[in-house]
Amino acid sequence: MNADPCPVCSCVTLSSDALRAELDQRAGDPTFFATLVAERPHLFADVTVFVSAEVASQMRAVVAAVEAAATRPGYIERALSRASASARVDFGTAGAFMGYDFHLSGDTPRLIEVNTNAGGAYLAAAGASAHRACCGGEAPGNTSFETAVTAMFIAEWRRQRGDGRPTHVAIVDTDPEGQYLYPEFVLAKKGLESSGITATIADPSAFTLIDGALVLAGQPVDLVYNRLTDFALEQPGHAVLREAYLTGAAVFTPGPRQHALFADKRNLVELTAADFTASLGLEQAHLDALATIPRTRLLTPDNADALYAERKGLFFKPVAGHGGKGVYRGDKLTQSVWARIVEEDYVAQALVRPSERQLLIDGELVRRKVDVRLYTYDGAVLLVAARVYKGQTTNFRTPGGGFAPVVFIAEPFVSLANCDI
Repeated sequence: MNADPCPVCSCVTLSSDALRAELDQRAGDPTFFATLVAERPHLFADVTVFVSAEVASQMRAVVAAVEAAATRPGYIERALSRASASARVDFGTAGAFMGYDFHLSGDTPRLIEVNTNAGGAYLAAAGASAHRACCGGEAPGNTSFETAVTAMFIAEWRRQRGDGRPTHVAIVDTDPEGQYLYPEFVLAKKGLESSGITATIADPSAFTLIDGALVLAGQPVDLVYNRLTDFALEQPGHAVLREAYLTGAAVFTPGPRQHALFADKRNLVELTAADFTASLGLEQAHLDALATIPRTRLLTPDNADALYAERKGLFFKPVAGHGGKGVYRGDKLTQSVWARIVEEDYVAQALVRPSERQLLIDGELVRRKVDVRLYTYDGAVLLVAARVYKGQTTNFRTPGGGFAPVVFIAEPFVSLANCDI
């Protein structure tokens, strides 16, 4: 199976003019594309990625299985036993923008990791709207995305507060304007504002607590859309946010609990241990879906030598990693890197190579790697997007790479008669 049932298609489906118009319109700023996105030329791939309907169903089944496992007391106890104290606080929220990342080579889609505060959804949705149909398929796009996202934030508010809706949302990250995906924060802000919700982009240092309320620039904050990679809110500069979270002064999504239950890479060790998953009381369909996740083992002093011997078939990841940082393919490991990671907290995952997509760059046919992310909320899929890249991990700095829309088709293409773009 390949992520692209039309592997020889090299149609350029992205319209640069349409992308500029779409982004400027969504941002409410005629200079948005020129000033922010043009400085990041590899955010958007020129191609569409085709995925069969069967594969789509299999990916959704894996999402459902992981979400089901995360509700079981045995799993929760195991995950929280190694988590920070902040993760043990349960306000009932589900966590905004979960990201389930899949590689689609081989005979079935393989979940390689789960992320909280998964980035890129707003950009991927906007980019999809600027693509044309090719190869007889449908034009990509998701007209319900912003409606679903607004409903997600309101649902998170109501899970903790009971009713009503937030009036002021803070989109929080360290030095937000310096983040590579800062344009997404702008789109998130404008999307919330179009739904009648005030939104502000802010650094953690900008907040204060006054009389039990979280305050930003003199205004109370109802909900924090948390994009920090300090998942437990433990860093000294995040003390105000941590107190606001623990006291319920504001609703935080996603929060430390979601990271502990889903995104800590050690969870993949449990989810790929058949004896453990069998003890959770899951239905057989969920067990079958979990069995497709690549086997993952915790790197320990006791198994370090054995895992090093197997390294060419393994991928090593830090347990609290994010954004592809600190990950290593086993066959690329140097002795110095190995000596370091055996002293740190890492897991070893069975290597699953990504599928590939053919595309044209300056008139030359090249191949790029592809992974597929399902952005979800409470188990429901908000958006499916592909990331096209070269190298070890996605980086949005690859010529020809970036977010690509995913189009689901019933059967693989048997003809390129309509591949004429």
